[in-house]
Amino acid sequence: MDRDETHAPAEPTRPVVTGRPLPLRVAVPLAVAAGLALLVAFPPYGVWPLAPAGVALLAAATHRRRLRAGAGLGFLTGVALFAPLLAWTNLHTGYLPWVLLSLLQAGYLALLGAATAWVSPLVDRVRWSWPVLTGLLWVGQEALRDRTPFGGFPWGRLAFSQDTSPLLRLASLGGAPLVTFAVALLGGLLVTAAWRTWTTLRPSTLIDPTDTAPTVDGADAAPATGSSARRWTPVAVPAALAVALTAGALLVPVAAAGSGATVTVAIVQGNVPRLGLDFNAQRQAVLNNHVDATLELAARVAAGQQDQPDLVVWPENSSDIDPLRNPTAGARISQAADTVRAPILVGAVLLGPGAGQVRNAGILWRPGTGADMDQLYTKRHPVPFAEYVPLRDVARMVSKQVDLIRNDFVPGSTPGVVRVGPAVLGDVICFEVAYDAVVRDTVTGGAQLLVVQTNNATFDVAEARQQLAMVRLRAVEHGRPALMASTVGVSGFVAPDGRVSDATGFNTREVVVRQLRLDDGRTLATRLGWWPEVMLAALAAAALVGAAVVRRRQRIMPG
Repeated sequence: MDRDETHAPAEPTRPVVTGRPLPLRVAVPLAVAAGLALLVAFPPYGVWPLAPAGVALLAAATHRRRLRAGAGLGFLTGVALFAPLLAWTNLHTGYLPWVLLSLLQAGYLALLGAATAWVSPLVDRVRWSWPVLTGLLWVGQEALRDRTPFGGFPWGRLAFSQDTSPLLRLASLGGAPLVTFAVALLGGLLVTAAWRTWTTLRPSTLIDPTDTAPTVDGADAAPATGSSARRWTPVAVPAALAVALTAGALLVPVAAAGSGATVTVAIVQGNVPRLGLDFNAQRQAVLNNHVDATLELAARVAAGQQDQPDLVVWPENSSDIDPLRNPTAGARISQAADTVRAPILVGAVLLGPGAGQVRNAGILWRPGTGADMDQLYTKRHPVPFAEYVPLRDVARMVSKQVDLIRNDFVPGSTPGVVRVGPAVLGDVICFEVAYDAVVRDTVTGGAQLLVVQTNNATFDVAEARQQLAMVRLRAVEHGRPALMASTVGVSGFVAPDGRVSDATGFNTREVVVRQLRLDDGRTLATRLGWWPEVMLAALAAAALVGAAVVRRRQRIMPG
């Protein structure tokens, strides 16, 4: 063997990443800007393109950071997003519940920030994996936040910021998780393009000046040779893909109208004498408002000024006096149903089944016969610390306001499938519209029309519009006409393609009537159910494991 061959240098190993993260003086403002961009993407602002921009800013801020720093930056983003997004929770209950809820939700973005930092070696090894990893981690974070603790709180999901976006159409394929994935994927494409732009324009501020070795894909080093077009390809390609994905979503077909029978539905928004928690003290007045508004509707029908409705929908808490136990309340609702000559879906608070327990229910009240006990839906997902108090003794040490909830609401056990006659309703109550399974169960149970009964009297118009955005997504997700009936607004109808009609004002008394075409079909999202989220979350977990393997190999790689 030749002497030179015996001493030939070994095959060089693939270099490890030695690039540095963005300076903290840059990363901290980026993290805050990420939260504010995400905030403005949601109603009432509704600038949906800022959602992927916010995702990109957070991804850039946390890339290559230590886990604690990534968590801290994610927490800053979470506070900047959730504190103002959830400001409606402090309107009538004081600041403490709002602060605690905002900090809790921000904690999940802290986990996301840490996870984003953790997968940085994967990103640096294969830069084109950045968009997909970003999308997977966001879905995984939301899957956890939607379920923990006490059943989770899905408010502020990326998908719910896209009610006017082309990406909304993707809900018909994979529901809210797929929309969230698409938004975060766009953010990943943006940060992939922007990172190359930053490192090309100002490499000395973004790369360790003592690091002469290129990163594994050379993404942080401007090429010494080659054409200008080749240099900017890593910038132009992800940016073009982001535009193509957004525009391509317009090609996803959604139903413009149902294919079944036509029904005429009236929404009665009776309003309350005063906004705030004391709507309970006004419960007789609130019931009277809804009865009187229905009687006025009946008068217009009798005069030929309005079509005869097949169904009238009252909102949540339209009768906080149990009409099954209070003869006066029951008689007033019967008067309304008999006069309008149509069944009324009443949002009622019912006592029982046990002592000190109540139920938040939608009950069908038929003309001539009254309450139909076979068509009764009890809210399956009561809101913790608002409709029931878990760990009451512990919670009381934090705030004595928990004792305002004297009776715990008990959950129902069956989906909200209510059969009216001409239509099968999928009834969900208030915040339940944010939970994928609660809505889907009504559709798989036969619902042809989605109905969201809600009470926004303790909140504000921003919360109401955020909730309406969720209704729009559910309509597209399941290819169903939908409506939201609120005590004070916003109420309105939503077509299966997400378009809103007859939206009411806030804190007003209004009645809107519309013909709706029912639908019995099932979208791909309905048929797939929770599987898109399961698969995406599982891939997110796999990415975290893969990053651990890469990190271990980097530690043991000979220097």
